[in-house]
Amino acid sequence: MNRLKNETSPYLLQHADNPVEWYPWGDEAFRIAREQDMPILLSVGYSACHWCHVMAHESFEDDATAEMMNALFINVKVDREERPDVDDIYMGAVQAIAGQGGWPMTVFLLPDGRPFYGGTYFPKERRFGMPSFTQLMGAVHEAYRNQRENLDQQASQLHEALKRDVLAIGRADDSGLTGDMLDEAARGLLASIDRQNGGFGSQPKFPNPISLEFLLRHHARTGADESLNLVAFTLRQMAMGGIYDQVGGGFARYSVDAHWLVPHFEKMLYDNAQLSRLYLHAWQITGDRFFRAIAEDIYDYILREMTAAGGGFYSATDADSEGEEGKFFVWTIEEVAEALEPISEELPRALEIAIETFGMTTQGNFEGSNILHVPRPLDETADALGLSSADLSAAIGLIKRRLYAARAERVPPGLDDKILTSWNGMMLASLAEAARVLERDDYLAAARRAGAFLLEQMVNENGRLYRSHKDGRSKLNGYLEDYANMIDALLELYQSTFEASWFRAARGLADVALERFRADDGGFYDTSDDHEALIVRPRNLQDNVTPSGNGMMAKQLLRLAAYTGETRYDEAARSVLRKLSDAMRQYPQAFAESLNAADMLAGGIAEVAIIGDITGEPSAAILNVIQRRYRPNLIAALAENDVDKHESIPLLNARKRLEGKTTVYVCRNFACRLPVTTAAEVEALLSAW
Repeated sequence: MNRLKNETSPYLLQHADNPVEWYPWGDEAFRIAREQDMPILLSVGYSACHWCHVMAHESFEDDATAEMMNALFINVKVDREERPDVDDIYMGAVQAIAGQGGWPMTVFLLPDGRPFYGGTYFPKERRFGMPSFTQLMGAVHEAYRNQRENLDQQASQLHEALKRDVLAIGRADDSGLTGDMLDEAARGLLASIDRQNGGFGSQPKFPNPISLEFLLRHHARTGADESLNLVAFTLRQMAMGGIYDQVGGGFARYSVDAHWLVPHFEKMLYDNAQLSRLYLHAWQITGDRFFRAIAEDIYDYILREMTAAGGGFYSATDADSEGEEGKFFVWTIEEVAEALEPISEELPRALEIAIETFGMTTQGNFEGSNILHVPRPLDETADALGLSSADLSAAIGLIKRRLYAARAERVPPGLDDKILTSWNGMMLASLAEAARVLERDDYLAAARRAGAFLLEQMVNENGRLYRSHKDGRSKLNGYLEDYANMIDALLELYQSTFEASWFRAARGLADVALERFRADDGGFYDTSDDHEALIVRPRNLQDNVTPSGNGMMAKQLLRLAAYTGETRYDEAARSVLRKLSDAMRQYPQAFAESLNAADMLAGGIAEVAIIGDITGEPSAAILNVIQRRYRPNLIAALAENDVDKHESIPLLNARKRLEGKTTVYVCRNFACRLPVTTAAEVEALLSAW
């Protein structure tokens, strides 16, 4: 066992019995590197990463390779999901060196932490046009011993590039934050959509829910049918593809092809958090139950398979099982026939229906087996089978339950059971919103449990967030994205329960973020001012597979400004968006979350204060208008009794019921229309917004 044995990260623990003398990231590794004058070999990955496993099996588990690593380097292993700051810094260096990045990431550092060379996966034997890992290590060692001056110069140049201020762009005022800017950004996104298969680009193809959400907002703001139609088309294509688990629900990380057929089989919490919310919103707009069914399948999958006993959500499941990528998820026709045998009397045509529905063939579509997908609309399948749509739907439900039961007997993929604050915030925000939109009490109960867990386990005595939790241990300083996504989750919980404690917790975290993360020239750093000193202080404004911390924080601060009237929240949000106004126009896919925040400024926030009892049919109708339709720029607050001055939420101040009835105030910048008492009147006010 090496020094990783005391870590909690499942990824690091996967390497705890390597013959490599791994160090976790920390002072000890750098101190020894300085004392022994040895370069550092930094290896960064995550537990569900297929090529991380390949490199581990080929090199890190090989005695001869490990011996060379131990002799020539101080070896440091990092879980990118626990340490996004380290990953972000050194990924920037690798992209500058190699022109691209990815995981596993392999970076060589001087003892002071400055990188001088790096790449991603390196094979054990020379192939793919790449040197072998041992050849690379030998060359790096030789250069370190005999070309130190050149390496130091290269490291200095890389370091300077990494220190460049990415916020030295944009404008000093709000002149760029206009509807015209948003419209141009939407046109840019629409031009890049694959009109044949949906999604953006060709292959590999990622879901990109942040950009799709912006297009839904664009439709809501402008009424543009093209935005809605292309999002709906993309969502339908994805859900019919192999990237979606047709048996168990939930999306894989991406598709290796342009058609959404062959996934990289790992499932990530952050993808399913964002996509569940996106499908929920698509249902709100269209009323198409297909989108609602996919959203509910994702929530049910998360609650069934990815929820800890305490209420938090696990991070990921692996692509591999029994050493093979996708083995858990794929089927031969013979395997399906065996799985369906117990229902053959109840559903005599079960196998035929399964083959037709899921596009199965004897030769398969993935290494001799079948990735289940839906190659044509189900009404066409029903016609081909001579069944009604209702009968086919019932048959598919029964078939899926049997296949799920049979699959459960297989060796499952590895589970990364650490709980990350930011990813949990994304999932909780989606689940809490779904609870009120779908009127699902089970979702609300799960959301309350998750919220209570996060506030109890991921917030310390000083009101600061931890990043990661596993096996009863919470650790690592929270990052900007942790605060931003937790605030989002808590505000959604407040709007689903109207319990002020959730709002107070959200506001408390926002105040910490303003104190600890804000930059003097606008925007936020990714790390707090008392975080561990790194070679640079990361400040990333672009979205990745998750929203940028800056963009997400801007959205939450605008919401808090609407609730409280506090100009400091509004100004902090604008300070992010002003700097990006030109970049958002030119590169909408890179800044979609900031575009979502800018949409709140351009469209304005509807501030809705509800005073009175919300039980009973009239109030239910009012809530339906306020809460259950897609109104992304609406915030709501409630007090059951007349309010002079509310202790937590100033939006409720000086609000009273009319004639003892539940009364609604619709406001903007705390300037309100005349109060109303019926659902129809509320709808009229909001529609005229």
